[in-house]
Amino acid sequence: MHVPSLSEVRRLTEKQRDAWWTVLLVDPVATPLVRWTAKWTRVTPNQITWAALVLGMGAAACFAQGEWQWLVAGAVVYHVSFILDCMDGKLARLTGRGSAFGAWLDYIFDRVRVLICAIALMGGQYRQTEDATFIWLALAVVFLDMLRYIDALEIYKVRLKMRQSLQQRAEELGFDQAVPNQAAPAAGERTASTAPAAGERTASTAPAAADEPGRNAPVTPVPHQSFITRLPGYVPLRDFLISHRIRIHLFSGIEFQMTIFIIAPLANAILWPTVVAGILLLAFEILVVYRLLLATRNYERTMASYDQAELEVRIQQVNPSEQASLA
Repeated sequence: MHVPSLSEVRRLTEKQRDAWWTVLLVDPVATPLVRWTAKWTRVTPNQITWAALVLGMGAAACFAQGEWQWLVAGAVVYHVSFILDCMDGKLARLTGRGSAFGAWLDYIFDRVRVLICAIALMGGQYRQTEDATFIWLALAVVFLDMLRYIDALEIYKVRLKMRQSLQQRAEELGFDQAVPNQAAPAAGERTASTAPAAGERTASTAPAAADEPGRNAPVTPVPHQSFITRLPGYVPLRDFLISHRIRIHLFSGIEFQMTIFIIAPLANAILWPTVVAGILLLAFEILVVYRLLLATRNYERTMASYDQAELEVRIQQVNPSEQASLA
């Protein structure tokens, strides 16, 4: 097959915004490898997914030894495993050989890799120190990883349902203005792995009713500006990160994994980096839920404004003697 240039491969395969770890430490390696793989081999995305799992198991075997030199080896192998994990999706997008089963396989294997590496890493430390704290840390890591994925998937479903309801309501009323995309994530917000990347969603234009001129949708109240945007230097920093494809939040699920399975082993200090990573991930999840709460409130205000607009249209369509009773 014809393989485009490296710059075109980057445009086709790299997400519009991604975690800083991926942008800075993974994509510069993964993207050229994806181009080479597509050009010179017959390797499929699913085969890369399997290879990532096998390397993840290799990292777990290193972690289980507990000694620092094995921890370093495990960290290196885990990072290579993560590079492969990013390559399968890129290769699927580049070659068009992606599948629903492949997406499911990638999702499940990601969770399996975290599970076995968490058990192996903390088990190795428990064997070295006989400190039961590491057993609890293993449970905490697995729980938090599962929580963030379940939370991401459910939030995506809620937002999608709100957007669809807004679109349907606007079409019923015959609005020719684009439906306010209040249910979409804010710039840089984490979405479920099955959802489109942040920034790819745009509100579609609702067609006007065939039997009447198009009407503009009522203006949706805009939420008050977040306090964080008023902090000195925040806006320039945000714009800088976005211009370099880096998501605004600097700690999420990817950084959670990398702190525990790469940074902590390299530093030969597993306990406190894991605790700090867990606290930061919980804080991020709370922020995501809070932003969902704001989105649902704005959704309710938008739907109420649509109901009010519909009532006003009905009042205009009846004769003057009936308007008073409807009002």
